[in-house]
Amino acid sequence: MITEENARAKVLESVRALPKRNVDLEAALDCFAAEEVHARLPLPLFDNSAMDGYAVIAGEKRYRVIGEQPAGKDRQLHVKGGEAVRIFTGAPIPSGANAVVMQEDVTRDGESITINGKIDIGEFIRRRGCDLSEGQKILSKGDRITATKLALLASQGIVDLAIGGEVTAAVISTGDELVRGNAALQPGQIYDSNSTLLAALVRNVNAQVAFAEQCRDDLETLTHAIEHGARQQVLLISGGVSVGEHDLVRRALEELGAKIDIWRVAIKPGKPFLFARLTDCVVFGLPGNPVSVFVTFLRFVRPTIWKLMGATDLAPSTFAAELDVDLANDDPKRPHYVRGKFGNGKFSPIGRQESHALFGLSQANALGRIEAGGKLRRGDKIDIEICG
Repeated sequence: MITEENARAKVLESVRALPKRNVDLEAALDCFAAEEVHARLPLPLFDNSAMDGYAVIAGEKRYRVIGEQPAGKDRQLHVKGGEAVRIFTGAPIPSGANAVVMQEDVTRDGESITINGKIDIGEFIRRRGCDLSEGQKILSKGDRITATKLALLASQGIVDLAIGGEVTAAVISTGDELVRGNAALQPGQIYDSNSTLLAALVRNVNAQVAFAEQCRDDLETLTHAIEHGARQQVLLISGGVSVGEHDLVRRALEELGAKIDIWRVAIKPGKPFLFARLTDCVVFGLPGNPVSVFVTFLRFVRPTIWKLMGATDLAPSTFAAELDVDLANDDPKRPHYVRGKFGNGKFSPIGRQESHALFGLSQANALGRIEAGGKLRRGDKIDIEICG
């Protein structure tokens, strides 16, 4: 049984980023940059006002208003000592002016204003390039393209972008006990929830679900489904990866010529885990219990999809939270990922912690990690990841 860390490293070493593609800027959200991008323009592009007020040369108490400069086209106004231009937020600073006084700090009388206080040189002027210099790097290769990065790119007049390749995935859920949709359940049967969970998780990382199927515990049927699913870059199979007589995934993969690199991982929940390569497809055999599916997807599948999409930072975002209860991991060999709620700086386990407990998982918004054999007291720090 391989450690979680070694399994993750082995999986990630086996994949390479897909070829880059160009898309319209709006389509790049939550994708990863395939190239560095540098600023074409400084920000701000010109000296402009940070407030509604009056552009002046600091040092006088009274000024004569000689014109108005709204945001928009530069009217090429010029001020001299004792003169002021009515100005609005974002408007170009008239030549000669070295300060803007807020409208709340003046008394206006016709075409004259009186300053009610002191004006500092440079006050309320946004200088050209003070936020961003021309030529400055604004996007690194592998960066996730967020809404705010899209806004920055748009400010440069950029309309398309090179991003990593599109990842398509196939999802197969296995088990004679599974029923899809609202069909009537027979004794011993349950509705299939894993395929819904996996498809949602795949879409949540901005990949596409190209194929989904529910298979009986039948070698021929399963082999055909795997062969079909392996036409995608990623194949996710839930169930059938343990060691029982009806766990047929490994056998089906071997008959198709797959190279199985990992078989069982020291992680709780999620020990029944398989990773293989079948032609150009990476195959994940995930446990049958939904909590185990969720945890192993986050630990192994998500970073793999990110890497295929061109990401360079593959680590989950974790931070230390205060534990709200005593917590122990009785397993001496496997770290335990506890489902819980995070709020007000504190983490509390929620619901039953067995791997089948879907309701508790549905109420959780975070995973807390406790090391193998670890014991934590209320008030101790625990590493958590927001996942709800």
